[in-house]
Amino acid sequence: MKYALAMLLCVAGAHAQADIVRLDSRIDHLLPPGTAVENVADGFNWLEGPVWWRDSLLFSDIPANRVHRLRAGRGTTVFLERSGFAGDAFAGREPGSNGLAIDSQGRLVLCEHGNRRITRLETDGSRTVLVDRYQGKRLNSPNDLVYTKNGDLYFTDPPFGLPRGFDDAAREIDFSGVYRLRADGALELLTDAIYAPNGIALSRDERTLYVSDVDPKRSAWLGYDIGTDGRLRNARVLIDLTSESGSGRGAPDGIEVDAMGNLYGAGPGGVFVMAPDGILLGRIELGVPTANLAWGENGTVLYVTANTAVYRIQTATRGAGYQQGAGSHESTHTSYRRDLSRPTRVRGRTGIRPTGEAGAFVASAHGSRRRSGLGAVR
Repeated sequence: MKYALAMLLCVAGAHAQADIVRLDSRIDHLLPPGTAVENVADGFNWLEGPVWWRDSLLFSDIPANRVHRLRAGRGTTVFLERSGFAGDAFAGREPGSNGLAIDSQGRLVLCEHGNRRITRLETDGSRTVLVDRYQGKRLNSPNDLVYTKNGDLYFTDPPFGLPRGFDDAAREIDFSGVYRLRADGALELLTDAIYAPNGIALSRDERTLYVSDVDPKRSAWLGYDIGTDGRLRNARVLIDLTSESGSGRGAPDGIEVDAMGNLYGAGPGGVFVMAPDGILLGRIELGVPTANLAWGENGTVLYVTANTAVYRIQTATRGAGYQQGAGSHESTHTSYRRDLSRPTRVRGRTGIRPTGEAGAFVASAHGSRRRSGLGAVR
């Protein structure tokens, strides 16, 4: 039975408010009435790629070319400078890292916009290039990525990170691909039929691949069956959001899956919650373009990067495949507070020398910002 109920929630520590719009009663088992939406960090440029690592949330600020780290009770620090572009001057607006992932050994893997590659951060602070070319040609600007249990890496490669996007003269590949980098190092193009592939995720049984497309003619979340040979079949539209995309609200982007197979899509104005068959159960309305999301802590907390801020949502479900180990951390949540006075440094297990302080946010002089890469999509 469908019902329309907007649950008004105060966003902790912020002046904004969020609505959970309930379209199907099944959403109550995932986000019960009274679920809080907490603003736990704010004041950045454009945030993407959240991922849980040990006791922290890591996330990209693409225009600032940084990865930040958020820890309970300690605010934020700059975890990694020059996260996506190693040069001194970038002609475009999105030089930094975008999607982030953690491999089976607990190492950070980054989609580097400006450097047009995917790298792995080693324990000594150096980076290993995992992939930067397809058939000898440079990738566009890897956007988002997801690992399988056997170590295969699926990723999307639109040209959003190039200074002129689809029209950039330095573009060497004339399509936007979805790829699989196999655990043995072989790179396979899975499809070149999506105009602007963006977010990517796997179903809990790894038999379905989910991809968002921000084609202005058909902005949607798509589903594909994955054959035993790893190839994609049975392409289908899960939810078409063309009518809701653009006009400063954003477009379909990052995707997460819970243990019951439900989908959580970052998109125009917030998070769309879908049943495994694509039926829309409801939305978390944040009122701004919303880029990506990740499960964290003990797997029941959903973190969301939306425009300039990070939100925390304690759910009644758990992320698919979430377990103690690489990329996850069993813990009890401690209240986050944005502390602008207490300096905190990232300490040593990665071998990365920290450069930031808690609460040292990148000031935004231009107010609410939309995803600059979308401006190049035509």
